[in-house]
Amino acid sequence: MHCSLNSLLCASLALAAIVTGAPTTSSSGKTFTVKQVKNTKFVRNGSLALAKAYNKYGVPLPKELEETISSINSKKRRDDGSATTSPVEGDSEWLTPVQIGTPAQTLTLDFDTGSSDLWVFSTETSPNQVNGQTEYNPSKSSSSKKLSGATWSIQYGDGSSSSGDVYTDKVTVGGLTVSSQAVEAAKKVSSQFTSESDLDGLLGLGFSSINTVKPKQQKTFFENAQSSLDSPVFTADLRHNAPGKYNFGFIDDSAYTGQIAYTDIDTSQGWWEFTSTGYAIGNSATTRKSIDGIADTGTTLLLLPSSVVKAYYAKVSGAKLDNTQGGYVFSCKASLPTFSFQVGGATVTIPAAYLNFAPIEEGSSTCFGGLQSSDDIGINIFGDIALKAAFVVFDGGNNQLGWAAKSL
Repeated sequence: MHCSLNSLLCASLALAAIVTGAPTTSSSGKTFTVKQVKNTKFVRNGSLALAKAYNKYGVPLPKELEETISSINSKKRRDDGSATTSPVEGDSEWLTPVQIGTPAQTLTLDFDTGSSDLWVFSTETSPNQVNGQTEYNPSKSSSSKKLSGATWSIQYGDGSSSSGDVYTDKVTVGGLTVSSQAVEAAKKVSSQFTSESDLDGLLGLGFSSINTVKPKQQKTFFENAQSSLDSPVFTADLRHNAPGKYNFGFIDDSAYTGQIAYTDIDTSQGWWEFTSTGYAIGNSATTRKSIDGIADTGTTLLLLPSSVVKAYYAKVSGAKLDNTQGGYVFSCKASLPTFSFQVGGATVTIPAAYLNFAPIEEGSSTCFGGLQSSDDIGINIFGDIALKAAFVVFDGGNNQLGWAAKSL
């Protein structure tokens, strides 16, 4: 399938050369696939998505954005009469079913390449922090074992935290089983997770160096599973307004077009960190600029340096920086250009439709952009807005990321 630069049907990847170091591909043997499911409580909201990124990376919200989030939350309480029975709009639109224990208990988790803990709501979670989530019950699993003395805790930028103790248990994802995986059972969860009633926890796919279990860090599900896979890779084929798919142990050649372009990653901070070498707005020439960033399936937005973001919205009629919303907004009817970034000798083009993220509130004619500034957070984040525009290979064997075009 031929992909043109501006097509909404393809993510355009122009390869500069055939890249060596590609992992072995396979379509049989020790390979596994899992599909995402819809979070039925999801409502798209740009300010909340941005606030979640701030919180995830431990950065306090700017005052005006904090006031906006408080207003959204208070409005939900007024409209619904209860803050705990009617969840605030969430950020996890698509979740993935995971089986834990013997017999299997199915929980829907957010696969997150920007963190390294597998934590879940559990029967140990404070009852007033549970809002319809499925709870992992270790006492009903014959394969669960409490990890003596082990605890975990994740702090967030809004001052909240999630924490608890640790079990090892059988965990299965799409038929791929790790028999003794660290499962972090929550005793306490932050309000942002309580509010998302379809989200039962997170499955971190970063590197174990940022796992929060003490006194001994635990390996991620992927790291534990690598030895049983045909190839030490997993792929993310995320979709716009549709369920995506994760494959483990193989690269599905039918899921992408053209070549896969590989780029080395830096794992020193525990993330899938890579360098983009430039960007382009619409049909304009490429601006050469080195941008270090992380591929993060657990963040919705694309967060880049303010100079890049400012240059993009300069091409959008009427766009303005609205500090109360936390970022750039524009008329929902505005014509947006595409946004492209260079990586591994390839150009990934994000369709304009992805960059018009959502109205700032229900019924509003003002929309929030999918590209926003990373300056306050301090980390450039290639979240789902970017990842949905390509077929992405997370190669743990060669410490590299692969990017390929696909039908969108």
